[in-house]
Amino acid sequence: MSASATAPVRHRLGLVTTARHCFSLTGRNLLHLKANPGEIVGFVFVQPLLVIALLVYVFGGAISGDTATYLQYALPGLIVQNSVMSVLTTGAGINQDMSNGVFDRLRSLPIARIAPLIGHMLGHMTRVTAGLLMLLVTGLLQGFEIRTGLLSALSALLLALVFGIGLAWVSIAIGVSARSATTVHMFSGVLSLPLTFVSNVFVETDTMPGWLQAWAKINPISHEATALRALMSGGPLGTSVWWTLGWAATLTAVFAPLALRAYRQRVV
Repeated sequence: MSASATAPVRHRLGLVTTARHCFSLTGRNLLHLKANPGEIVGFVFVQPLLVIALLVYVFGGAISGDTATYLQYALPGLIVQNSVMSVLTTGAGINQDMSNGVFDRLRSLPIARIAPLIGHMLGHMTRVTAGLLMLLVTGLLQGFEIRTGLLSALSALLLALVFGIGLAWVSIAIGVSARSATTVHMFSGVLSLPLTFVSNVFVETDTMPGWLQAWAKINPISHEATALRALMSGGPLGTSVWWTLGWAATLTAVFAPLALRAYRQRVV
C-alpha cells in the first residue's frame, strides 16, 4: 500500500503549531550531523581554510601584488561565493530525502505537511551560517580588517543569508521537481559558474570584455559582493544593498510558490 494511502487524515493546523513542527524538524536535521561529524569538520572548518588558501595565497599576489591587499578585497566576495554554492545544494539534499522515503515516513506523523520541507531548508541554512562565520573568522586570523565595526560586519553576513534564502528557493524548486539528486547537482554547478565567476567576486570587472562587463554589472552577485565590501571594509553603499534585497525578494516571490506547488503535487 502506498504511503499516501496510509497517511492519516489531516486537520488544518494553526500557524504556531506549524512553526513549532518546522523548528522541531530543523533540530532533527541538525542532530543528524552528530552521526556524521565529518560533514561538520569539512563544511565548517576545512572548506574556509581551503577557500582562502587556494584563492588568496595562490592568486592574490598575481592579481593585487600581495596577498594582504587581495585578502581585503576578496574575503567579502568569498563569503558571497561560499553562500551561493552552499545554498544551491539545498535542493539536492531535499531530493535525496524524498527519493529515499524520508519525507514519506515523516508524513505518516501528525505534523504539518510543509514541516519536512521547511525544516530541511532551515537546517541547511543553519549550516551555511556556521560556514560563513568560520570563513569570516578565518579571514580575520589571516589579517582581514573589519573597518566599519562588528555590527556592520554581522549585517553583511545577514544580507548574504537573506539573498541565500532567495536563491535556495530556486534550488528547492528544482529539487522537488527533478527525478534525481544528480540532476540538481548538475543544475547547481551550471548556475553557480556564471553567477560567481562573471562578477566582481574575485576581480574588478574593468579588465573583462565589454559583453562580460555588461552581464557583471547586472549580475545580482556583483551587487551583493559590492554591498558586503562596503559593509565590512567601508566605502559607499550606493544602491547595492537595495539591489540585493530586491533580488532576494524577487527570487522568493517567484520560486517559493513554484517550489511549494511542486512539493504538494509530489507528496500527495
